[in-house]
Order: sequence, then structure tokens, then C-alpha cells
Amino acid sequence: MNALWDAYWPAIVAALVLGVVSGAIAFRRPARRNAALGAGVAVALALAALWHGPVGSGERFAQSVDRQSRQVLVNYEMTQVTAGLQRSPLARTLWLSGPADEFQRRELARIMELVPGVASARWTNGRASGSLPLLAEVELGASLGFGLGLLLAYLLELRRRSRAQWSW
Repeated sequence: MNALWDAYWPAIVAALVLGVVSGAIAFRRPARRNAALGAGVAVALALAALWHGPVGSGERFAQSVDRQSRQVLVNYEMTQVTAGLQRSPLARTLWLSGPADEFQRRELARIMELVPGVASARWTNGRASGSLPLLAEVELGASLGFGLGLLLAYLLELRRRSRAQWSW
């Protein structure tokens, strides 16, 4: 397990269930296929965005990573250095700042990348652009869950059609 899965599994599972339901509707009623699939995708992406933003999973994830990174800095007795996830937009890039020589900078960046939920760690004087926003990662996960749900619905529909020919 990783920290991203721990925070966002409800959104991914909800997208999977929506994929199964909208796929079952789309594969049984070809006239409503586009409407069912379009509505399913829209609802899955909206639920993932709601889980990230208003429900607060993104902020809880960021606070957890910030807390773990501060603990790592305390364990390595680097209390003058501060660490925090990139905000606006929230991303899994950890920004480090404070007094350190070149060796400390290189090694702290390497060590901080091992904190669960951190994609990369960088030193900065100001906030520069980082990696892919966390919302985009969540939306990609929801899209993948929706696609897996569609695949499952398709396999169930094939099974139903195969068994329908054997009704004596």
C-alpha cells in the first residue's frame, strides 16, 4: 500500500462501481449507450473531485505527509530545515528550505523522497512549479477505476448473453 491509495481508495472504488452500473445499462440498451457512459464518467470524476476538495481528503493527505516529513527532520537533527508539500495546486512535491551545505541538501532530498506519499523532494528559495497536481492524479485513478468497471460490466454481459442461448 502507498499513501495515495490510503487516502483515495473510496474515490477509485466509487468510480469502479459507477463503471459497472453505467456499463450494464450501456451494454443492454444500445440506444442509451452514449448517455449512460457520459453520465457515468461525469459522475465518477465529480465524486473524485468532491472527495479531494470539499470532503477534505487532499488536505488530510498533505497534513499527514507534512507531519511525517517534520518527524524525519527531527530524527536527523535538522530542525533548522523546513519541509512542506507544494500547495496551490496541491502536489506530491516536497519543498525543503533552510541552512544546509551541498552534501546535506543532496542527502536530505534523497531521504525525504522515501517519505510515503512524496513523489519528489526539492530545495527552493521560492515556490516553483512542481509535479502533476494531486487532483489530476486522483482523476486519473478514478478514470482507471471507471474503465475497470466497464470491463467488468462487459464481461458480465458476455456471460449473460452466453447463458441466454442455453435456456431450454
